[in-house]
Amino acid sequence: MKKVSSSLRKATAAAAEFSGQRFALLVASSLLATSAIVVSAVSGSGGISPLAEAAAQAYLEEPAAVAAAPAPAPAPEAAPASPTSSPASVPSAEAAASVPFSAPAPSAPEGAPPPSEPEAPAPPPSEPDAPEAGPVKHVFLISLASPGYDAAFDATASQMPYLAGELRPQGVLLTDYSLLDPAAMPNGLAAIGGQEPTAASKAECVEYEACLQPVETLSLADQLTSGRLTWRAYLEDMADPEGKPGNCVHPEPDAPEAPRSGGYAAKLNPFVFFHSLLDLGDCAANDVPLSELAADLKKAEATANFSYVVPNLCNSGFRGQCPEGVADGAAAANAWLERVVPEILASPAYEKGGLLIVSFGAADPPPPPDPAAAPADPLKAGALLLSPLLTPGGTDATRYDPYSLLRSIEDLFGLPPLGAAAGAKVHSFASAFVATETTAGD
Repeated sequence: MKKVSSSLRKATAAAAEFSGQRFALLVASSLLATSAIVVSAVSGSGGISPLAEAAAQAYLEEPAAVAAAPAPAPAPEAAPASPTSSPASVPSAEAAASVPFSAPAPSAPEGAPPPSEPEAPAPPPSEPDAPEAGPVKHVFLISLASPGYDAAFDATASQMPYLAGELRPQGVLLTDYSLLDPAAMPNGLAAIGGQEPTAASKAECVEYEACLQPVETLSLADQLTSGRLTWRAYLEDMADPEGKPGNCVHPEPDAPEAPRSGGYAAKLNPFVFFHSLLDLGDCAANDVPLSELAADLKKAEATANFSYVVPNLCNSGFRGQCPEGVADGAAAANAWLERVVPEILASPAYEKGGLLIVSFGAADPPPPPDPAAAPADPLKAGALLLSPLLTPGGTDATRYDPYSLLRSIEDLFGLPPLGAAAGAKVHSFASAFVATETTAGD
C-alpha cells in the first residue's frame, strides 16, 4: 500500500499542472486511461506497475465517480454459493469497469441427474518470452539534427570535431544508421513507441491532436514503469507559458505551437504525444527541463535507467535557429555535446554498466558545396555507441533505424518490442553486450 499511496500522491501532484481545457481533457479521458493502462501493464513482462496499481485502487475506491453515475436498480439477492463451486474467473477489462452483481443460481428439476462439471477451458497460447535483461543498467539517448553522415563522422570533412575526433575513437560507430524521414516527429515517435510515420507526423504535427496517440498505445516509458524501471526525458529550455521551467510542456489541444526561435519545441519531445503518459501523470513527473540532469547524475541511484536527452532547436543543430553571431547548425550541436557529454561519461551510472547513444532524430544538412555533384542521402545519419562494456574504435555496418533504437533498448532491459520495432527486419545491437555480461557490475 505504501507504493500505491506514493503513486497516488504523484498523480495528485501532477493534476495540479492542469487547468482549464487541459483539465477538461483529463477528466474526460480518466476512466478510459485507467482501464487501458492497467490492462496493458498487467499483460507486460514486469506485471502491474506501481502507477497502474495506484490507478486501479483509486478507480475502485473513488466515491466521486460512483456518485456521478446513476444509481443502479437493486439486484436480486444472490443464492448462497455451493461448496463445490469453482473459483470466479478474473474479469475482463470491460467487465472490471462495471459494478458486478450475482445472479440467482438456477435450480435443477427434481430427480434430474446432477450436472457434470464443465471442462476447464484450454489456457491461451503463451506469448514468447521477452529477452532477459543484460549488463547495461543505464541508457542515455541523445537526439540531434543530422548535418549528414560525412559532416558528422568523416574524420577529414566533419563539421563536428568533438563528435568525430574525440568521441568517435571511444565508441562503436553505426555506419548504416538511417532516419525514417527528415522531420523530427516520425523518428521520435518511432524511437520511443514503434509508431510508423504518418502524414501528420511528417508535417511535424502542426495540429497537436493529429499526432496524439490513443491511451491504449504504449511507449517505452510505459514499459519501463511496468517493469519496475525508471525513465526521464530532459529537454533544454522547456518552460511554461510564463517562461518558467516546466514539466511535460505541450500545445493546448486546439492551438498550434508557436515555439520561440532556437528554444524548446514539442516536436523534439515525443513523450508529450502519448495519452498513456499524460493522463495519469507520468509525463508531468518525468518529462523535465534539461537543467535537472546534472543533479540526477551525481548518484547512480538517482539516475534513471533510461534518460532521453535533447537540446533546444539551436543546440540540436537545426540551421537558422541560433542568435546572430553564435555558432549555428552542426557547430552549435558539436559545442553542446562538448559541454554535456563529459558530465554523462563521468557519472557513476555510466561508469558502472552505462551506455550513451549519440543519435540523430531529424535531418537538416546544409546545401552541398558543389550543386552539380550528386547529393548525399539526407537520411543516412550514423550513430555512436559509447560504453565501458564495449571495445572502443569499432564499427557496425548493420542496417539500423529509429525502430532499431527502440528494439535495442527494449532488448537491453528485457522488454518485449512495441509496434514496428517487432518487425522481422528490425535489427538490434543489444547482442554486442551479451559477451560482456559476466564482467558487468550489478
